[in-house]
Amino acid sequence: MHKLRKALWFSLGLILLAVAYIGVITPGIPWSTPSVGAAYCFAKSNERWHRWLMNHKLFGPFLTNWQEKRVFPTKGKWMMVITMDVSLVILVLTTQNVLLVVGVGLIMLIVCTWAWRFPGSVDEYQRRQEAGEPIGWFK
Repeated sequence: MHKLRKALWFSLGLILLAVAYIGVITPGIPWSTPSVGAAYCFAKSNERWHRWLMNHKLFGPFLTNWQEKRVFPTKGKWMMVITMDVSLVILVLTTQNVLLVVGVGLIMLIVCTWAWRFPGSVDEYQRRQEAGEPIGWFK
């Protein structure tokens, strides 16, 4: 059972890593969330792959800053907001389902609110640390 669980975590990590790579080259598809998910899955399944991902030239700095300091880059936050806005406009223009649009909009608002509570840079993290301010809203 333990080997099966590790295999499932590893497989999910590979899928999320593939989505992260697709997100890097495809506008509108996020790469940050899948890369965090992949790192989590590899941490539960394969230390070698976890180390590789944490040292990756593209994903590594983001993942390290997220893991150690909970830094979510401001540029990434703005890209997320723009992508969500465009997606919501497309949903409004292509569906007559007001309840769906409102529901999706609320979920997007919750995700944006969650992301914006974290520092956008290492400098902001350090400023909050020195001032004794919480890194997120609750810590």
